[in-house]
Amino acid sequence: MAEFLNGRIVLLATFGLILFLLPHTIALKEGDCEVCVKAVNMFVESLSDETKKDTKRIEDEFRGFCKKAKNKEQRFCYYLGGMEDSATGILGELSKPISWSMPAEKICEKLKKKDAQICDLRYDKQIDLNNVDLKKLKVRDLKKILSDWDEECDGCLEKTDFIKRIEELKHKYVKTEL
Repeated sequence: MAEFLNGRIVLLATFGLILFLLPHTIALKEGDCEVCVKAVNMFVESLSDETKKDTKRIEDEFRGFCKKAKNKEQRFCYYLGGMEDSATGILGELSKPISWSMPAEKICEKLKKKDAQICDLRYDKQIDLNNVDLKKLKVRDLKKILSDWDEECDGCLEKTDFIKRIEELKHKYVKTEL
């Protein structure tokens, strides 16, 4: 009998520990879901107060938001079903919490439970153009700089062409400190 009770106590203690730790494994940590949180905040700020209360209008507005999205935000839209070529659609998991005025962090926690890929999205580290030697960067990084600036490099074939174009545009996009 004592062995049976000890087994139950261990089982209950284990179950209690799991219940205690479960919210901590689901809750977002600092830096988690950075793309989700930023995209949701940007999207919510773009909505009118009237639109924020209607889930159907929120979903329609999100699809419009996704048409203009680029890079990581576009990928985020794809995961939620905001893109025409999205394989799945969990827009209801976004629109309902927004209509309840739930904070972006909590919305992203809920989305993480549905699809963990959403929180795997991370922003690329920004290159400090004031202190970097462009010649040491890869062409891929040079192209990304131009892409982030929404600039093109027509006729660029060599690395030096990309560097030259960045140098031409640098004054427009990079602030120099005095």
